Amino acid sequence: MSVETTDTTTTPTGTAPADSAPTDSAPTSVTMTKALNQALRDALAEDENVVVYGEDVGRLGGVFRVTEGLRKEFGPERVWDSPLAESGIAGTAVGMAMAGMRPVIEMQFDAYAYPAFEQIVSHIAKMRNRTKGRVTLPITIRIPYAGDIGGVEHHSDSSEAYWTSTPGLTVVTPSNPADAYSLLRESIASDDPVIFMEPKSRYWMKDRLSLPVTTAPMNRAEVVREGTDATLLAYGPTVRTALAAAEAGGEHGLSIEVIDLRTLSPFDDETVSDSVRKTSRAAVIHEAAQFGGYGAEVAARVTERNFTYLAAPILRVTGFDVPYPSPKLEEFYLPTAERVLDALESWDWEL
Repeated sequence: MSVETTDTTTTPTGTAPADSAPTDSAPTSVTMTKALNQALRDALAEDENVVVYGEDVGRLGGVFRVTEGLRKEFGPERVWDSPLAESGIAGTAVGMAMAGMRPVIEMQFDAYAYPAFEQIVSHIAKMRNRTKGRVTLPITIRIPYAGDIGGVEHHSDSSEAYWTSTPGLTVVTPSNPADAYSLLRESIASDDPVIFMEPKSRYWMKDRLSLPVTTAPMNRAEVVREGTDATLLAYGPTVRTALAAAEAGGEHGLSIEVIDLRTLSPFDDETVSDSVRKTSRAAVIHEAAQFGGYGAEVAARVTERNFTYLAAPILRVTGFDVPYPSPKLEEFYLPTAERVLDALESWDWEL
């Protein structure tokens, strides 16, 4: 099937929390960057134990300007620039959290988090278990991830499978500005460590909303488009891809349901199973390579729980099993709506 995709935005489903201060502001056009910035600002204002730091997050305001203006407003004691040492950024957060603070740290780009891997996996993820629940680590680790920005090597990785395979970590990724605000606030308030993965290519997408906003809670997936013939499971940058595929599929007579997973670990079995049992077919979409990727776990998990309801195998539409390519080639690497629909054609629709 031939598909033309457009850069569309989604409509947020969230509303202002009932206990928030009244606001007369009408909905305005808000980017994901702005929503994240406001979430950090509100968290800093409400809790003096929240601190924000990382490479270039202070004076510069972050390479994507997510932290712009926060150092000036809250001072260098609350928002500061760290040395260029990711292991040190994560390690110092452990001590701060043990002392009662709530660090929000930034790993400037996805692959930059790898030097901090040992601290995150060996200490941050295990501290509650190691101390039999006596010590919690309320650390939020912000990781801009994924591609479609023309980035060079180390700037477009999708590293979610590393974190979701680590017990003790909650892994969250928003796909729209409303969820970006709400999920980040909930992550910072959590007493357990959260890997908060921000899709770089969606930083500039806009929705009309009023901040603050509260969407579905963390650990819950959300049906963002209803359908009856097949279920597309997506998250972060690929939710828009799934919606474009569903829209194009509708022109060919297919009724496709789209689920935004939102939290990758723990997994929302209930919402996903309800959808798959209705449609009897499912496909997972992500930018990371296919072999050993997050989609493999999703496919196995959904199959185990819903085998007798399935009319066809779970499909995966992903990046290829190669390192992320140069900017000139990323358009061939990234999953597209056309690739999704081509994959769906492989099913025997007579079953």
